[in-house]
Amino acid sequence: MAEELALLVADVFEAAGALRRAGEALAGAEGQTQARWQLMSVVSEESLPVARAARRLGVARQGVQRIANELVRDGLAEFRDNPDHRTSSLLALTPSGRRALEAITARAEAAHRVMGEGIAQADLATLRALLRRLTEQTDQWAEAEAEAEAEAEAEAGTGAEAGGAKRGTRSRAATDRQPE
Repeated sequence: MAEELALLVADVFEAAGALRRAGEALAGAEGQTQARWQLMSVVSEESLPVARAARRLGVARQGVQRIANELVRDGLAEFRDNPDHRTSSLLALTPSGRRALEAITARAEAAHRVMGEGIAQADLATLRALLRRLTEQTDQWAEAEAEAEAEAEAEAGTGAEAGGAKRGTRSRAATDRQPE
């Protein structure tokens, strides 16, 4: 089971690479990048703060901020006041941004028809369900590991801090980095 899962992980990474290259080509045909396409897509349904868009994309806020600034600079998006938070503007598409997104999406739909030729819709649905389940279980595992690590660090910090005070081996900076 573990070996088969390891092979699946390798296959998923390979597929992700191929899909990323295809995405870059699709977006590039419209003068965009895949990263810009993804961000435009995320904020197409509702305006979002950059931090929330980054969480939805699963990437660092700083990178999304840079891309958001580029989209604004190019007239494809704009920052709007956020009624829920004075200092965290909402990123929204402009009409030009919507047109760019629609053009990329149309190219992607045509490409997806070709990419999916010969694959039964039921097989795709099954694969999607399995990938969602694997993603959920992986996230659960990662959360449990992070919690266990935080607990172990807290326990070690408490014991080591007391012992470190005696031996002078634990710095204040090290204890300040522990999770809350």
